Amino acid sequence: MTSPTLPEFISVEDFFTPPVRTGAVISPDGTAIAFLAPWRNRLNVWIQDLDAGADPRCVTADENRSVQSFYWTDDPRWLLYTQDGGGDEQWHLYRVDLDDPGAPAVDLTPFPGVTVALLELPKGRPGKALLHLNKRKVEVFDLCELDLATADLTVLAENPGRVAFWMCGPDGSVFARSLTSDGDVEISRWEAAAGTLHPIAFFDGADYPVGVLPLQLTPDGTGMWIGSNRGTDRTRLVRLDLTTGGETEIDSHPAYDLDIRGAVAPALPGPLILDRRTGALIGARYLGERQVIHALDPNFAAALENLRQLSDGDLGALSSDATGQRWVVTFIHDRDPDVTYYSDHTTGESRLLFRPYPHLDADALAPMAPVSITARDGLRVPGYLTLPVGVEPVGLPMVVMLHGGPWFRDSWEFDPAVQLLANRGYAVLQVNFRGSIGYGKAFVKAAIGQFAGTMHDDVIDAVRWAVAQGYADAERVGILGGSYGGYAALVGVTFTPDVFAAAVDYVGMSNLANFLRTIPPFSKPQVANNWHLFVGDPDDPEQEADMLARSPITHVDRIRTPLLVIQGANDVRVVRAESDNLVAALRARGVEVEYLLAADEGHGFVNPDNQIEMFHVVERFFARHLQS
Repeated sequence: MTSPTLPEFISVEDFFTPPVRTGAVISPDGTAIAFLAPWRNRLNVWIQDLDAGADPRCVTADENRSVQSFYWTDDPRWLLYTQDGGGDEQWHLYRVDLDDPGAPAVDLTPFPGVTVALLELPKGRPGKALLHLNKRKVEVFDLCELDLATADLTVLAENPGRVAFWMCGPDGSVFARSLTSDGDVEISRWEAAAGTLHPIAFFDGADYPVGVLPLQLTPDGTGMWIGSNRGTDRTRLVRLDLTTGGETEIDSHPAYDLDIRGAVAPALPGPLILDRRTGALIGARYLGERQVIHALDPNFAAALENLRQLSDGDLGALSSDATGQRWVVTFIHDRDPDVTYYSDHTTGESRLLFRPYPHLDADALAPMAPVSITARDGLRVPGYLTLPVGVEPVGLPMVVMLHGGPWFRDSWEFDPAVQLLANRGYAVLQVNFRGSIGYGKAFVKAAIGQFAGTMHDDVIDAVRWAVAQGYADAERVGILGGSYGGYAALVGVTFTPDVFAAAVDYVGMSNLANFLRTIPPFSKPQVANNWHLFVGDPDDPEQEADMLARSPITHVDRIRTPLLVIQGANDVRVVRAESDNLVAALRARGVEVEYLLAADEGHGFVNPDNQIEMFHVVERFFARHLQS
C-alpha cells in the first residue's frame, strides 16, 4: 500500500522541548508575573516586572526535575513551590526568598517519606499556609498550619482515619470530607475538643467516584460551594448550608456538567473562579465539546468579555491582582497552545505576553474535532478526531489514544502526542468511553463492573465507526494509553487481539488485584466508592477472581500484537512490577515486546529529555508496524 503524502515535518524535539515560558501568574500587587521557563533544561520559576523593562530572573535552581507548581504568597518576600524526588510523589514545600536572590530555597517540610498533599494560602491568615501532611502517620493526612517565615508547624486536626479533604474557616472552624464505611461521602464538622467528626450532609458515594468536587468554603464560613448531582444527572453548583446541610442551587448549565477536571488534576483550571482578595465566587466553568464560563459577578462579567476578545480559544488559567483590574490569562487551544495575555480592565490595555511554543506554526498543526459514536448498546460515546493536515482523510493508519483515570476525560486542547502522530500521517481518535467524567453521573456509573467489558466495547465500536466512515484502514490501527489507558491498551491486545496492529502501554496496570494492593497507603482509605465499587476488592476471593479475569496478565498467552511498554521506575501508583511481570512473561514466550524504563520518572514522564526519548521510541514503533 502506498503511504500518503505527509504534512510538513515537525520534529519530536519541536513538540516536546520545554516551552520558552508557561504557567504565568500575576502577583497580588499586580506589578509582576511568575512563570515557568527552562534553566539547565528543567522548568524553573522565573519572575519579571510587568511595567519595568528589566530582564526576568530565575528564582529557583532545580536541575534534577522540572518544577510543576508554584504559589505567590501574601508577603511579597516569599514565593513557594513544590517538588518531589524523581517522580516518587513525596512532595515537599519549598520557600524562595525573593529579597535575597542568592539564598538557596528552604525546604519547609524536611521530613523523610512525608508528602504535602494539598496546599492553601487562606484569606485572613497572613503569613500562614494550610497543608495536608502525613507526618504523624503515613496512611492519613492531618490538617496543619505552617508559618511561612519561621517554618513552625501546628497540627489543627488529626485525621481519625477516613478524612480525604480538610477545610478551615475564617473563625478557625474545621470541616472535612470523608468516606463512610459504606463508601458514601460525608461532609462533617471537626469537634476539636472531642477529636471527632460531626456529620452535616451525606452523598451517595456511587454518584461521586472522585469525591464531591469542588468543595470550597464560602468567605463567611457558613456554607460551602460544592458540585452536586443530587436529584439530577448533571453536576451543578450549589451552596451547602453548614448548619442545616441543605442545598441551594447557585448556578447550572442545561446540558453540561460543572468542569471538575481541575479539582481532580490541579494543573488544570479549577471549576470555580474566585475573587483573589475576598474569596467571593465570581465565575464557574462548565465543559461540553468546548468550555463555557458563567460569570456570577458583574465586574468579572465585564472583564471576561474583554478577555474573550483576545483569542478564539477557551479561557484556561486566570489570575488577577488583588483589585481584580489587572489580569493574566492563558488560552486553551488545539493549535495555538497556552498563548498568554496581559489585560488591564481599567485602561482597556491588552498585550501578548508570550507564546510558549513560538516555533510551532498553528497552520501546520491539525484541528481537533468532536465526534459522537453510538456504542452497540445504544449509548452515545463522545470523543475527538484529529486528522493529518494536507492528507486525504481516507484509509489512514490510525492510533486510538485513551485517557487515564478512568474517571477523567479528553477535551479540546493542544496535546503534543496527538499532534506528533497527526504530523506523521495518522488519524488520532480519542474516546471518552463510559466511566469518563463530564457527561452526567449515569454515563460514569455505566462503567461499574465493566473493566474489560463494555468500557472496552466502546473503544472497539469507536474503531469500527472510524473504519466505516472511511477515515481508518482496519489493518493499520494502533492503540496507545497511559495509566488506565495503558491498561485499556493491554486489554485491547488480550481481549481483542485481531483489532490492533500495534499497542503502547504507558504506565498501565496489567494485574488489577496487584495494582490495588500496591497503591500508596494513604490512597487505600479512599477506594470504596471508586476502585472497589467499579472493579472489586482484592481481599475478597470472589472479587479477586473476577479482577484477575479482567487483568491482561492473566491472558498474556493471547498477545501476539507488537507491544511497547513504558514505565517510570519510581511510580507509586502503578508500580514497576506491573510492567516488569508483563514483559518477563512475554519474553519467556518469545513474543515481540519493547520495554522503555526511565530510572528518574514516576507515574508519567516529566523531564523533557525523557519525554523526547519516549516519543522517538513511540514514533519508530508505530512507523514500523502501521506505516507499511
